[in-house]
Amino acid sequence: MVSPTVTLSPMFAVPFGQARLESCAVLNRELEALFLDRENDEYRNPTPSHIAQQELFESRFNLFRWPEPCVQQLRRFMLDAVVKTILAATTLRQEDLARLTFHNHTWFHLTRHAGSFIAHNHPLASWSAVYCVRAGEMVADEPGSGLLRFFDPRQAAHAYSDPANAGLRPPFALRPFELRLAEGQVVVFPSYLFHEVTPFYGKDLRITVATNCWFF
Repeated sequence: MVSPTVTLSPMFAVPFGQARLESCAVLNRELEALFLDRENDEYRNPTPSHIAQQELFESRFNLFRWPEPCVQQLRRFMLDAVVKTILAATTLRQEDLARLTFHNHTWFHLTRHAGSFIAHNHPLASWSAVYCVRAGEMVADEPGSGLLRFFDPRQAAHAYSDPANAGLRPPFALRPFELRLAEGQVVVFPSYLFHEVTPFYGKDLRITVATNCWFF
């Protein structure tokens, strides 16, 4: 009997865009000072989708409407990363995208010791992005502190496990994708993807900006 020739292909892949803003230190410190100054009820999200935590401040979703130059610089960088990810991952051309109306909700998080964010997705948007303003303290005995964790979207893939499927190689492996964001790093991903932020155990502050985007 002739042995079959098997071709192995990755299917059902999830596109991730990643970029780094070089020389971001000055911008990030300006953003940090602005966000800390506005850590109050006037700027707090009045309708959070999670149980409010004392250790986590979530702003209103209108951040990119703020006129401050540091916010507008970040807006250009983050939304450009979203556009470049869309152009790389879809069949749209630059001129096709230019004809669409670009909408976004954007906000910042200030996370202190033990703050976290529960698993969630953004079903009313198509693309989401997270930018790191301040990574927060690395904690040697808490390697899982402050991770941005994405969950495998393949439903029921864990329904049955035996030695023949337990050791799948990447990108087939059934495990979360975890990122420890660095300052100036942005990650872009489909909004349907469930994700969470693990408890942050640093003694200082973790600061991120998130945006959800949709198009008409």
